[in-house]
Amino acid sequence: MTVTGNIILDHQQIQHKTRRIAYQILESNVNENEIILAGIASNGFVFAEKIKKELEKITPAVITLCKVSIDKLNPLTPISTSLDITEFINKPLVLIDDVLNSGTTLIYGVKHFLEVPLKNFKTAVLVNRNHKKYPVKADFKGISLSTSIQEHIDVVFEDGNDKAYLI
Repeated sequence: MTVTGNIILDHQQIQHKTRRIAYQILESNVNENEIILAGIASNGFVFAEKIKKELEKITPAVITLCKVSIDKLNPLTPISTSLDITEFINKPLVLIDDVLNSGTTLIYGVKHFLEVPLKNFKTAVLVNRNHKKYPVKADFKGISLSTSIQEHIDVVFEDGNDKAYLI
């Protein structure tokens, strides 16, 4: 995929941010036997897979991936997950996306998981922008940027050549 724009994170920096977020997730769940990583399709799930690989290097806990499907153009549409809702009950869960822009996707994702009694609930993003229209925050973030509303962040996950662009 060809993207033009300023590179704000290169592959090595994304690897470093991913590893750091994995350690932060582990620190907030140090006594847990299982951690659910719920990645928002599509890039959020890819980022969740990367975090899972890092967590598996540093903890014996079971790291379970869950794909969260949200219609980003119509977030009121019912949300679906690759795991049955009963598999989250009383477990720690981290909702993951690549970019926190307006907060719409993340807030509707949070709303979905609030209907289940969780042991611990956190959010993680690779890039946190400061244009939120909802009161949602990322507990774990790779980088925070103050950008203009006209600018866009595009994260491209390609095997061995991940990049985040400011367009």
